Amino acid sequence: MTFSDFLTNSGMFFAVLGAAIAIVLSGIGSAKGVGMASQAASGVLTEDPSKFGKMLVLQLLPGTQGLYGFVVGFLVLVMTGILGGTTELGATQGLLYLAACCPVGFGGLFSAIAQGKVVVSGISFVAKHPEKSGLAIVSATLVELYALLGFVVSILAVLFIK
Repeated sequence: MTFSDFLTNSGMFFAVLGAAIAIVLSGIGSAKGVGMASQAASGVLTEDPSKFGKMLVLQLLPGTQGLYGFVVGFLVLVMTGILGGTTELGATQGLLYLAACCPVGFGGLFSAIAQGKVVVSGISFVAKHPEKSGLAIVSATLVELYALLGFVVSILAVLFIK
């Protein structure tokens, strides 16, 4: 197979690669962020199990990026016909899907890790001031904004690929 033949028949490959990037990178970020938050929360809960509810909310926040990546990846798989039909994709369309998945994949990777770090600090704060858990949540959601921007850009890009 020549390089020209590969490009002609590679649209589906690039689209699946894009879906994988969206799902895997955002999932890695979420796993890392939730893991850091859970380690910090476990330390607090060994001393005071009554703070479980407040800790759980903070622990869940870095996990949303993985959900965003999953939604975009699933949408790509549906729109390309991989799930529920067959569609011929040219290399250009495949590369467009690949590019459309990058904002949520890379944005999810880096923002979930950053959010995990913010949540770890928030958990330390809530351990000492449980009545002010809202402040820790607000701080963590500021990082979420960048994951949401990547999610919106990826969704819009995927939906408008012809």
